[in-house]
Amino acid sequence: MERQLNKRSGSQCELCAATENLKVYAVLPTQKGGLDENILACATCIDQIENAGNEDLNHWRCLNDSMWSEHTAVQVVAWRMLSRLRKNGWPQELLEQMYLDKDTLAWAQATGEGEDDENKIIHRDVNGVILTHGDSVVLIKDLKVKGSSMVAKQGTSVRNIRLDHENAEYIEGKVDGQQIVIITQYVKKI
Repeated sequence: MERQLNKRSGSQCELCAATENLKVYAVLPTQKGGLDENILACATCIDQIENAGNEDLNHWRCLNDSMWSEHTAVQVVAWRMLSRLRKNGWPQELLEQMYLDKDTLAWAQATGEGEDDENKIIHRDVNGVILTHGDSVVLIKDLKVKGSSMVAKQGTSVRNIRLDHENAEYIEGKVDGQQIVIITQYVKKI
């Protein structure tokens, strides 16, 4: 994957064009996990993407170029960062110029980026820890799965969860190969 992304990007960060400390970054939530759902990004960009509030506004002026990328994953990250920074003036102007098709926009909005904080649905585990797409959780009690005879046992780990964007109490994950909906009050983030 890294070799293919290096070839696609010309061995530079697909967001800011840096050439050092490059890593594969999965743009969550992933569906198939292929090349189209990943970007090659530098450590600086990844750190600022993952740690809201640590953004260097001038660093993200690079989005003026990268938002026009032909690669959907790059467009999604550009849209999310512009949405996060939009209160600073120029990011809002760039955001207004950007066009994403319906599916790409849904993917970009899947993490809640771009929503006002008071409207954002926040998923929390039993201890109040915020859950995000791709997290791993462990069940804290046996759960009967509605519509089947299956019982998800306490202590079962559920990897790569997905969040329900309409209800803060629901997440989805695979248990014993079956995709199920789990209530957040019965899980603990690993």
